[in-house]
Amino acid sequence: MDIFAVIGVFFGISMILIGQAMEGGNLGQLLQVTAAFIVLGGTTGAIILSFPPKTLASAISMLKNVFMPPKSDFNALITEIGGFATKARKEGIIALEKEANNASDSLLTLGLGAVADGTDPTLVREMMENQVNQLEQYVHNAAKVYESFGGYSPTLGIIGAVMGLIQVMQNLSDPSKLGAGIAVAFVATIYGLFAANLVMIPLGTRIKFIYQNVFLYKEMIIEGVLSIQAGESPVLIERKLRSFLLESEDKGKEANG
Repeated sequence: MDIFAVIGVFFGISMILIGQAMEGGNLGQLLQVTAAFIVLGGTTGAIILSFPPKTLASAISMLKNVFMPPKSDFNALITEIGGFATKARKEGIIALEKEANNASDSLLTLGLGAVADGTDPTLVREMMENQVNQLEQYVHNAAKVYESFGGYSPTLGIIGAVMGLIQVMQNLSDPSKLGAGIAVAFVATIYGLFAANLVMIPLGTRIKFIYQNVFLYKEMIIEGVLSIQAGESPVLIERKLRSFLLESEDKGKEANG
C-alpha cells in the first residue's frame, strides 16, 4: 500500500477540520445533505453524461492503484531479457518461440513471439508500441474522469449556493434566519471546491504519475526485444536497459533540483 496516498487524504481533511474548529465552527455546520445531493449528485450525472460506461468502469477499477500501485521490478526484467538474449545467441531466434509464453509481461510475450516468427523489426516495434499506446489511452481516459469531476464540481457548488440563496430571499420577512440561511447556502460551494481540489483532481494527477514507471517498464521491454532481434550481446543489452534507469533518475533529480 502507498502510505503517502493515505497520509495525503487524511492530512488534507484534518487540516480543513482543524481550521474550521479554530474559527469557532464545528463539523455539524459542514454536514448538509441537501448540498451534498446537489453537488455530488449533479456532478456525477455530468460525468455519466460525459464518458461511456467502459471508461467509467476503468476509472473506478483504477482507483485501487492510487493506494496499491502496480509493481515494476526493473532488475528482474533486465535479468529476464538477458536470459532470453543468451538463449537466442546459443540456440537461435527460433528458440524464443517456446519461451515467449513463459514471459512475465504480455508485451514481452508479443514481442518475442513476433521476433521468433521472423517479423520485420519495424513491424515488431509498431505492434509493441500500439499495445503501449492503448494502455496510455486507457490511463489517460481514467485520469480524465477524475479531472473532469474536479472541473464540474465547483460549478455545481455555485449552483447549489445560488439555489440556497433563492430560498433565503424568499424568507426576507424573518431577518433572524438570514445569517444561518446564507451560511447553509455556501456549504454547497465548499463541497464543490473540496471535491475538486482535495480529492478528484489529485486522484487524476496521482494516476498519471503512478503509471510513469509502468510506461518506462514497457519502453525497456520494447528496446530489449528489438536488441535481441538485432543480435546484440546479452551484456550490451543489459547495459542499454540499465541506462534507462539512470536516465530516469537524472530526470527526477532535475525536476527536484
